[in-house]
Amino acid sequence: MKVCVGLSGGVDSSVAALLLKRQGYDVFAMFMQNWHDTEGTLHGDCEWEEDKFVAELVARKIGIPFYFVDLSEEYRQRVVDYMFDEYACGRTPNPDVLCNREIKFDAFLRKARELGADLVATGHYCRKEEVTDADGVRRWKLLEGIDPGKDQSYFLCQLSQEQLACAMFPIGDMLKSEVRQLAADADLPSADKKDSQGICFVGKVDLPVFLQQKLKPAEGDVVEVFDAWYRDSEKYAADSALIERAGRDGWESLSESELEQLATPCDYSGIQFETQTYRSGKHHTKKTRYKPNPHGAVAGRHEGAQFYTIGQRKGLSIGGHARPLFVIATDIAGRRVYVGEGDDHKGLFRSVLRIAPRDLHWMRPALAMSPGDSLRCRVRIRYRQPLQDALLLMRDSGLYVCFDKPQRSITPGQFAAFHALSDPADPHDAPELFGSGII
Repeated sequence: MKVCVGLSGGVDSSVAALLLKRQGYDVFAMFMQNWHDTEGTLHGDCEWEEDKFVAELVARKIGIPFYFVDLSEEYRQRVVDYMFDEYACGRTPNPDVLCNREIKFDAFLRKARELGADLVATGHYCRKEEVTDADGVRRWKLLEGIDPGKDQSYFLCQLSQEQLACAMFPIGDMLKSEVRQLAADADLPSADKKDSQGICFVGKVDLPVFLQQKLKPAEGDVVEVFDAWYRDSEKYAADSALIERAGRDGWESLSESELEQLATPCDYSGIQFETQTYRSGKHHTKKTRYKPNPHGAVAGRHEGAQFYTIGQRKGLSIGGHARPLFVIATDIAGRRVYVGEGDDHKGLFRSVLRIAPRDLHWMRPALAMSPGDSLRCRVRIRYRQPLQDALLLMRDSGLYVCFDKPQRSITPGQFAAFHALSDPADPHDAPELFGSGII
């Protein structure tokens, strides 16, 4: 069995290659370059030249052939251009999920097969398991890695059965500490290398600078939303009543239109400001200011609403508050960024999200839901977030994810990953990641 290891220069893929070599597989390594540009990247972080050099040293140490492939054009077209388009529309994409679906297990896989590979192995902390579905067909389950702090199944939530069938995850049964120790014992050049951060194959970036390669700045107001807005908002009152009813009678008691109402974020565009003139200083200079508004205030200026994401704290550069400000909404057309003070601000939390039918992905056909179906499961809406208890309700207009507890910073464009319930008393009963969708 010939296996191509996607060798990145990091310790995880290095140990994956080492394990496969020791297990007797016919192993070769391939390093992929996916990015050339340096604009917006922070120097010294995840530079591909250094990664390639370390990857070559690792391959030589293990004693396996090493190849190089340039996939930068495919990466730009299928990941980066998508990322720019999403930010331009006010959504926050996850390029790492797209990279795995479109590059590592598609473009990279094709290149590996041209070199004779039967399978492709990566250093992801996850596992797969063969299962026979009700239709009698053997398929693959995607399971979490056993290291609770490093599980990376979320990044693979868009893979197809065909892609899973060709994938190997040699370190999914290991803890990160064990991987580090094994690399050190084998004297691998990557043993002490820090984990990469930032955008997959791009590295850490100054996001506004990076996005300005294609997205033009569009200045506007940063508007702080006060608690009084929620007190006076008819939508917020109606949403609260629906959530209270769902807590009493169950989410299934809500109609499709009521679920859609809860899945629709608050609209703050009604907060408007009138100006007034006044005279200031000993020369009585004529100036203009906003009249006080009980629902909000203009707290500052921004260079483009598309450069901000829900829940963001850094980069606002607004002082004068006892607690930090967080982005609660953006309005691209209106050139506004809405913020709230404190991590408990009402605008940060929602209980229901909707995924359109076209944006749903089921890892196995047997697990696909149909309109009218409901399913208890656990959901993750961002990497490293603990799994959250939720009820999935499939309706004609899409899949509604109803959380037991309100969720902070539900962000359009991100992926929600669905995990089957497992037996908490059985440490070997890993929850299957059975589906995902774009929020």
